[in-house]
This record gives sequence, structure tokens and C-alpha cells, in this order.
Amino acid sequence: MKHLFFIVGIVFLILMDSCISVRTATMTPEQRNNYQIIGRVQKKYTAYQLPFFIDASNRAKDMAYNQLLETAKEKHEGDIDVANITANGSFHPLDILLTAYCFMFGEVQKVTATGDVITPKNHVEAPPAEAPAIRVDEAKNRVSRDNPGGTALERTIIRWNFDSDPRGSRIFWRVISSVPDEVKNTNELYLTTTPYEETRSFNIMGLTYDNSRDVTVEIKVTKKGYEDQVKRYNVRQAIDQQEISGFFELVKKETE
Repeated sequence: MKHLFFIVGIVFLILMDSCISVRTATMTPEQRNNYQIIGRVQKKYTAYQLPFFIDASNRAKDMAYNQLLETAKEKHEGDIDVANITANGSFHPLDILLTAYCFMFGEVQKVTATGDVITPKNHVEAPPAEAPAIRVDEAKNRVSRDNPGGTALERTIIRWNFDSDPRGSRIFWRVISSVPDEVKNTNELYLTTTPYEETRSFNIMGLTYDNSRDVTVEIKVTKKGYEDQVKRYNVRQAIDQQEISGFFELVKKETE
């Protein structure tokens, strides 16, 4: 039984190494412009020490290689062809297996009439792009905490709407920034008491749409005898929704 598995394994390896391609197709010169050459068609021979199997495998490769070029040359110059491969012209016990394997698992290659292997241009790995650089004379014009006033979003107008239970609670707000070089973190600022509804700007200096995802507005609601309650709002989301709102249900402090 072990010998049987060994022989089947060797045959399988030879089959894998025997197939070049399957199916036939042509392309127009316009379609050819979307392809580029990546190499040449090559013959590869099996090197296992089993002459009976090797002979059939290498004959199949010879025929596959020759048919690949002949099929391409039969078409008009500039057309692209994929040869239809069979195992061997004369009968051999391995022909049935080779043909079946090539049909099911054969590697498809596109070739020109001169034997060049081609592939779509977008399948070729592009070289890594160079890291963007900021010119020295442009660096001073970048949005920063020390150079506000240069973006349309700094004074974006949105709807502010806050309420609480109980009402009459005091509202404070502050800016929390993950990009302090562009947008400042701020201290708490008193806004008003609940309920509060108004259309007003963020007035966040250095704010852009790109860095707004890294900026948060923190709203804190307080009232004597109740626990403080805090909610945070992502500025990018607030800009997209044109609103920043919330309801604060305050909890009484436990008496000691």
C-alpha cells in the first residue's frame, strides 16, 4: 500500500509539472495596449528518476510548447492567443490523466506570436510611491495651531441642541485634539444652561475636513446635587450630520 501511495504521489507531481495552459482566445490591437510583456514562453522538463513517467511528461511539454507558438502564429500579427494544450499526439497510458489534469487545472498564459508572455498592466506590481514632501517655502502655509484662519471649516455653522433632566443644568464644552500641532486642545468653556438650541459655529482654529476625524468636542452637564455627565462627539461626524445634540439624564448624588 505504501508503494502505491508513493507511485500515485509521483504521478501527481509529474502532472502538476506537465501543464502549460488551456483554452484559446484572441484580442484586438486595442485590447493589446492594456497588456505588457513579462517574459518568454519556456519549456521545463521533469527531472525525476522514473523514465517511464518522464518520457510521457516531457513529450507532453514538447507538444504544448510547439502548439503554443504555432497557434499564435496562425493568427494575425498583434492578436493575443492562449494555446489549447493536450498531453501527447500518440497514445500513452498517461495521456488521459495528463489531458484531464491540464483541462481542469492548467495554468493559463497569454502569449504573442513571437512567444512573449504578457499580462494585464494592472496585474504587475507597481513600485512604491515616493513619500510626499512639503517644500520649505510651503511649510509655513500649513494649517496649524499658530496659523489659524486659513480653512473654511474653522467657523462651520451647525445646530447645537442639548437638554437634560432636570433642566437648568449648566453646560460646558471643550476641544480634545489628537493632532495638537494643527488643532489646539482647549480648557472647559461655559456655554449656557439647558435646554439649549442654537445654530452656531465650532470656532475651532486650524480645523480641516481631513483632521476633523481626529478632533472631539466634549460636552459636560452639571447641576448641584447631581453627578456630572460627559458626552463626546467626533467633529467629522458632527460636520457630516450638521448637528451636535444630546439628552442628559442626570443621576442624584448618593447622600452619605
